[in-house]
Amino acid sequence: MRTVLITGATDGLGRELALRLGAAGDRVLVHGRDRGRAERVGAEIVAAGGPEPEILLAELGELRAVGKLAGGISGGLDVIVNNAGIGAGRPGTAREVSADGIELRFAVNYLAGYYLTRLLLPRLAPNGRIVNVASAGQQAVDFDDPMMERGWDGFAAYQRSKLAQIMFTVDLAAELPGVLVNALHPATFMNTTMVTESGVTPTSTVAEGADATMRLITGTDLPTGRYFNGLHESRAHSQAYDAHTRERLRELSDALIARAVG
Repeated sequence: MRTVLITGATDGLGRELALRLGAAGDRVLVHGRDRGRAERVGAEIVAAGGPEPEILLAELGELRAVGKLAGGISGGLDVIVNNAGIGAGRPGTAREVSADGIELRFAVNYLAGYYLTRLLLPRLAPNGRIVNVASAGQQAVDFDDPMMERGWDGFAAYQRSKLAQIMFTVDLAAELPGVLVNALHPATFMNTTMVTESGVTPTSTVAEGADATMRLITGTDLPTGRYFNGLHESRAHSQAYDAHTRERLRELSDALIARAVG
């Protein structure tokens, strides 16, 4: 039995992954913001014959809450799936910031997973896996205005946060020999709440995205430190492969966390 943490496990891709892994006999740590929705996913897992999951509640837009989430996890972990995120928002959406004053998409889609994973590394099995659910939509991070205080756009903010996830993936794979660390674009415009709330018509299904993500969670003979588009290894934005740019992102991330949590 593996122990698998899935952030954002109460809807969409995260829920589908939780149900599949639970039904296969894995112990799933179901993260969400709403207890009722998280418990419903847990009940579905048990009804399918899976072991009782652990319910974890946290608002990932607040870094102190992320720290509390990490501290509340007992025992070891075999897999961390950083899936939770927010989309671009509807056209005309105004710029938003997190409880810590960080551009909201950067905070939730990237920085929360960065911080949570760093906190949980001592609990991860030596041959464990980390899967970062990113996107084919990627845009270079502007380190002169990383919080997008000028010319904010929801899609651009989303795309920058997803590239940051991939940069983190490349770094972490080099840091952790023996651990498989990969990022992926699971499928294009899946039929999720995030996609429909952005005003986009879905062109693929959650099941397709789950197939690609499950491969990185359970598959054999996989590389590490790579970006996948669906089931196939692909090439991310060039910033992901620039060591100096990744270092700047690490420094920015650590400074934002230090400012928020002290």
